[in-house]
Amino acid sequence: MALGLCLLLTRPVFAGAIPFAPGEKLSYEIYWTVVHAGSASLEVLPGEELDGVRSLRFLAQARSTPFVDNFYKVRDRIEAWTDADVNRSLLYRKKQREGTYKKDVELRFDWGENKSYRYVRGELKHTLDQPDEVFDPLSILFSFRKHVLYKTMRFSGPVTDGKISVMGEAYVEGTEKVETPMGEIKCFRVRLNVKHLSGVFKKSKDAELIVWFSADERRLPVKVKSKVAVGHFSMELVDYRSAQSARNSTLTALPQESQAHAH
Repeated sequence: MALGLCLLLTRPVFAGAIPFAPGEKLSYEIYWTVVHAGSASLEVLPGEELDGVRSLRFLAQARSTPFVDNFYKVRDRIEAWTDADVNRSLLYRKKQREGTYKKDVELRFDWGENKSYRYVRGELKHTLDQPDEVFDPLSILFSFRKHVLYKTMRFSGPVTDGKISVMGEAYVEGTEKVETPMGEIKCFRVRLNVKHLSGVFKKSKDAELIVWFSADERRLPVKVKSKVAVGHFSMELVDYRSAQSARNSTLTALPQESQAHAH
């Protein structure tokens, strides 16, 4: 999921305050065609100081259902740290557990030298020169949420997994209403360019990846849908906890009145 969200606005239009804070949590259900395949979550957490820089920490987790566990167990965990204003990545960690495949990756950024260092199981594998501002595959999603959306907006910007750095590209096609367990939510439909993505996207001639973001000041990723050679994958928001409600120790549904703030 996070690898597909390679978005950065070329000429950003800022909404003002960052629309997320520690305590925010989004919960999703994952489907492969019509099969309920698993669940996932995105969280914003307090970040410690890294090399003298205040940070924010983001956490993404995914796990397969007990039924899918029987033949392809998934337990993935991705963490990313950025500076407090979410202007560039500081640290990225991925713990991948999918079937018999296991991999631990750490990506460290040295902004004094403008380089990144990618470690696999503790061993340095790749060193890359980086531009002044680049994001990892998870934190790029939160950077994107800082910007005001509107129909026909185009995006382009650098993103890296430590092996390569590419220009992520996307296009805001328009608005649509998306049905969720919390009700109908008005969203911006954003189509991502998949030409730089690896794996099944690279092998699929007509692959596509679309993300729906709530058409309000928070720009919540409400739904993700992909089309590849072996079928359709989707991820749908089923619960949302705001930073404020986390501080109050209560869960809140997405307010219906926020759905009207569309351009």
